[in-house]
Amino acid sequence: MSKPKILIFAPREEPPEILHRLKGIGCAIAVGDRGWQLPRGAHEDAFAAAARDAVAMMGTSIRHTPVSRRIMDASQRLRIVAKYTVGVDDIDVEAATALGILVCHAPTEANCFGVAETAVAMMLTILKQVRERDAAVRAGQWREPHLASTFVGSRISDGYPGITLGLVGLGRIGARVADLMAPWRIRVLAYDPYVEPSKFLLHGVKAVDYDTLLRESDVVSFHVVLTKETRFMFGARELGLMKPSAVVINTARGKVIDEAAVAEALHSGRIHAAAIDAFEEEPVPAESPLRSLSGKVLMAPHSASFNTGGELGPGIEWATRSVISALSGRVPDNVYNKDVIPRWLERFGGASING
Repeated sequence: MSKPKILIFAPREEPPEILHRLKGIGCAIAVGDRGWQLPRGAHEDAFAAAARDAVAMMGTSIRHTPVSRRIMDASQRLRIVAKYTVGVDDIDVEAATALGILVCHAPTEANCFGVAETAVAMMLTILKQVRERDAAVRAGQWREPHLASTFVGSRISDGYPGITLGLVGLGRIGARVADLMAPWRIRVLAYDPYVEPSKFLLHGVKAVDYDTLLRESDVVSFHVVLTKETRFMFGARELGLMKPSAVVINTARGKVIDEAAVAEALHSGRIHAAAIDAFEEEPVPAESPLRSLSGKVLMAPHSASFNTGGELGPGIEWATRSVISALSGRVPDNVYNKDVIPRWLERFGGASING
């Protein structure tokens, strides 16, 4: 009888000890084609074929060949799809829930803290004109008037020193940004209808509705997962509510913001600047209007979480732990689609794949 199969659908330098642990529970390892992760391809057929009879699937982001219902349907024995990352927008979570399959993600502190640090770094880079000052010195200029900028903490507004920062989402990353900015004693607003009121108090932020946050913030930073509710939640209407001096930061998911609307607002002076780490299409297409706005857009290659010793390492560990738990008949502690747990326990609770 063949060994139960674990499919690593989107591999990313899994350490040998991780593969040893998975094989140690009596499983065979199959590895997906790295080409499935690349844009402008059609690989669902190959992915579904590779998923046939798998008891578990795990991997990093695979937005160009998402984990569809058809792929998960390829195996009646599939118990779990475990991601190395926090985002699950590349998995049909509704289908997984309907099929009785656990979806696990990895909101590790290493990744979350890295994203929060990057958001703060992007904000300060724009507000302090770090790039512009460097370019001016290299060009032989010195202390040019146009390179003056508002130092965070240098002016008083509504009883607070400095800027007003608006956080869209107060989960692990948004809350970390608030904590990092606490010593600066700036005004911080937050919009998140899904967290307890006590969390706003705990992190020293003022809870407001979305439109109020957009109207009053000097910097708006997005920290939400991509769902039906958050998809393109920031577009022309929202841009019209903002200050002309406002800055937008997106280190969340590309399809949270309407890039074309943001590019038009920047071009027309409707807002001042933007910093973007996650894009609608990745890599950023050559024809993207954002590329021609270099002075107004700070771009990064979806790398906000990258920290030495962090990146995907902790997420791979979390996914491995989740897979081993699920294949032994136990519910992992990082299930995203919690509604499926009762049904999953009826099917697999206490049942190891090896009997």
